[in-house]
Amino acid sequence: MDTILKIGESIKIFLLEIGELAQFTAHFFKEVFKRPFEFREFLRQCYNMGNRSLLLVAVTGFIIGLVFTLQSRPTLQEFGAVSWMPSMVSISIIREIGPIITALICAGRIGSGIGAELGSMRVTEQIDAMEVSGTNPFKYLVVTRILATTLMLPLLIILGDFIAIYGSYLVENIKDHVSFLLYYNQVFEALEFGDLIPATIKSFFFGFAIGLVGCFKGYNCKKGTAGVGLAANSAVVYTSMLLFIIDFIAVFVTDIFYDL
Repeated sequence: MDTILKIGESIKIFLLEIGELAQFTAHFFKEVFKRPFEFREFLRQCYNMGNRSLLLVAVTGFIIGLVFTLQSRPTLQEFGAVSWMPSMVSISIIREIGPIITALICAGRIGSGIGAELGSMRVTEQIDAMEVSGTNPFKYLVVTRILATTLMLPLLIILGDFIAIYGSYLVENIKDHVSFLLYYNQVFEALEFGDLIPATIKSFFFGFAIGLVGCFKGYNCKKGTAGVGLAANSAVVYTSMLLFIIDFIAVFVTDIFYDL
C-alpha cells in the first residue's frame, strides 16, 4: 500500500512539474515579443555559450568521426564495400549521431551552467532585487538565454558534424590513402536536402529544450544553496530525456515524409 502511495505521489509531482514547465514556456512566448529587447545581453550569452562549448564540441566530434570509422571499417571490408564509407559516415553523422551527441554534450555543459547560475541568483535574492528595482528579470535572464541556446546549438552541431567527417577522412587517408577531394566529393554526392533540412530543424528544437529546462530549473530553484546543485543536476537529467523524446518525434515525422 505504501509503495502504491509513493508511486502515486511521484506521478502527481511529475505531472505538476510538467504543468509548471508548460506555464513557464507560455510565459516565455509572451515575453519574447515584448519591448524592450535585451539585445546586448542576448549577444553576450551567444558568445559565452558558443565560445565556451567550442573546444568541447570540436574534440567530441573529432573522436566520434575516428571511432565510428574505425568500428565500421572491418564490417564493410567483409562485404567489399569500403568505398561506401564516406556515404555511410556522412549520412549517419549528419542525420542522427552528430545532432544528438552534440546536444547531449551541450545539455551537460550549457544546461547545467544555466541551472546553476540562475539558481544561485535565486537563492541569493538577486532575482528578487531585480524585481524590486523595476527590472524584468524573466526578460533579461530567461528570454535571452533561451534564444541564445536556440541559435547557437545548430551552429555548434554544424561545426561538430564537419569535424566528425574530417576525423573520418583522416582514418580513410591513413588506411587507404584516400585524397581529401575524393572523400568530400563522395560525402556531398551522398547527401541530399532531405538529410540536411530535418537535422537542422530539430537542432533548433534541441537548443530550445536545453535553454528552456535549464532556465526553468534555475529560475524556480528552492531549498537554499543545496537547491543550486539540485537545479543543475536535474536540468541535465530532464534535458537529456527531453532531447531523446524530441529526436524520436523528429525521426518519426521525417520517416512519414520519406514514405509519402
